[in-house]
Amino acid sequence: MARNASADKRNRQNEIRRDRNRGYRSRMRSGIKNLRTLVASGDAEGARAALPKTLGLIERTAQHGVIHRNTADRYKSRLTKLVREL
Repeated sequence: MARNASADKRNRQNEIRRDRNRGYRSRMRSGIKNLRTLVASGDAEGARAALPKTLGLIERTAQHGVIHRNTADRYKSRLTKLVREL
């Protein structure tokens, strides 16, 4: 339990940020999962169409500070390589 007003406010802010970050991360992971599903099914055209949207999701997640910039770059690189191999 918070002992003063500033600690109480900090706890409230952290809760709001945690919920917001969870949403960003969830959207990103869903996009990645959908792209990998398209690749696994062999749908090259669908995967190429979904790639820019997925890369945008990853980029936005990194810009909001939910994931590290290098992590985002690694995701983008691996997904691009996966789609190119189709």
